[in-house]
Amino acid sequence: MPKIIAPILTIALVVSSQALAAGDPAKGEKLYNRCSSCHAIIKDGEVLVKGGITGPNLYGVVGRLAGTENDYLNGSERLPVGMFTDDMIRAGQEGLVWTEENIAAYSKNPIVFIQEYLDDKTARPNMSVKLKKGADDIAAYLATFSE
Repeated sequence: MPKIIAPILTIALVVSSQALAAGDPAKGEKLYNRCSSCHAIIKDGEVLVKGGITGPNLYGVVGRLAGTENDYLNGSERLPVGMFTDDMIRAGQEGLVWTEENIAAYSKNPIVFIQEYLDDKTARPNMSVKLKKGADDIAAYLATFSE
């Protein structure tokens, strides 16, 4: 019986540490204002969370291929994003799919994240703002807007 207890405790510690590493969507909602100057969350033309239009719509970002959001809403008029850098498009072409984990990592240091993903020290993403804290929470909040 004692031989079984050690593996069970190990599994319990791993699971609990993973739970601690996950973000809190409620905290992320409160912190989202950091993102809303550039990003809105819009579903089928309905603005769920107001925000700027210089960044892509973040509705459904979790699970989306990087650099592929096609448009955003400016009032009632749809406009092309066209603001992705070639490096962000290339990251998508090389398979970067946004997950909570890599949204959080990207948000903490976008330039380093894209440079490491592409293995290219000259690569530049669109975003240069670094979130010193709360990135995991914001990523968890964004996940609530994914299908």
